[in-house]
Amino acid sequence: MEERTLRRFAMGRALVMGAVLALAVPGVAYANTVGVTVKSPGATLGPTTTFSEISTHADCGSGLISGGGIEQAIGTGSASPGNHVMGTEPSSDGSTEYTGSTGVVGTDNTHWLGIGGSGGAVNSSFSSTPYAVCFTSNLIDHTQTVMNKAAGPTAAATPVAVTATCPANTVLLGGGARTTPASVGSLKPIASFPTFNNSAHDYGLKAAADGETNPDSWTAVGWNGGGGGTSNETYAYAICSGSGINVSGVTMKVHYTEVSTSSSAGANTVVTVGCGTDGNLVSGGAATSGGSVTTTDFTGPGSGGDHLNGSFPSDSGGNPVSDGTTTASYWTADAHAGGAGSSNTYADVWALCADDGV
Repeated sequence: MEERTLRRFAMGRALVMGAVLALAVPGVAYANTVGVTVKSPGATLGPTTTFSEISTHADCGSGLISGGGIEQAIGTGSASPGNHVMGTEPSSDGSTEYTGSTGVVGTDNTHWLGIGGSGGAVNSSFSSTPYAVCFTSNLIDHTQTVMNKAAGPTAAATPVAVTATCPANTVLLGGGARTTPASVGSLKPIASFPTFNNSAHDYGLKAAADGETNPDSWTAVGWNGGGGGTSNETYAYAICSGSGINVSGVTMKVHYTEVSTSSSAGANTVVTVGCGTDGNLVSGGAATSGGSVTTTDFTGPGSGGDHLNGSFPSDSGGNPVSDGTTTASYWTADAHAGGAGSSNTYADVWALCADDGV
């Protein structure tokens, strides 16, 4: 907390002991007014059939979404790699998706979608749980959602990245990712992360690194493990402060970590990062990648079947927080190796930590 003291000196009308009174005004305290409440309705079962998807949503009773997440149950056995994240994204009403024209597509959203997809196998344990991060601030009282999209991927094990950038003079609060259609069972988003629309980050192809401040963009990466599909699309969503708000005093601090994943088929890796004392958690991102995503352009993981099963607000141990939590300060990525062994594969996680400077 920053504390400043303002001293004013005025001539008093009355004399005390022949001297002039010096009047000191008490110090004015400045504090970060950002707060979040995580909302989640619990798990929705499915998909129950191959090459399909289920959509579920979490909703803010108060506040505006600054981000959100999803965590999936996959069960055990040979079918467990069949469940994967298909979308984690904002919505205007809890069902409608922003998939039309690009640009600013929504304002003051209060709903978050968690969409789970299936590949060539399913089991009765499959489910998806969405999480909405509901944001309040004395300064940032409006938000806007920017969407960008790109065709593909159609080629096997070839990533397609797309970046959504916030309007000038706004601040990035969070973001999301989506791929369609679910009927292409090997198609999924494998990365969703904060970045910058500048040459140092190759205009979104390199992710924001640990300790960087005020990213202005969000990148989503689509991945098609088996190839195919002529109408595949990858969508990126950036959630930004509303227009006309003076955000010059806002600091968004990025925390990031990356770990090598197991090369065993069907293994999953959970990795967690926290905000520490650098503001309050407002969103986060996740990826399964070829590594070094903050220093080189994004590359895909070692196997076409590698995918994400989660990106969500958590405790320090990587456990999802419960509905109504107001103290979440960590973000967790849950990456899965799929049905084949994988080498040179990494799990990546980002936390965005906000101080509104009020």
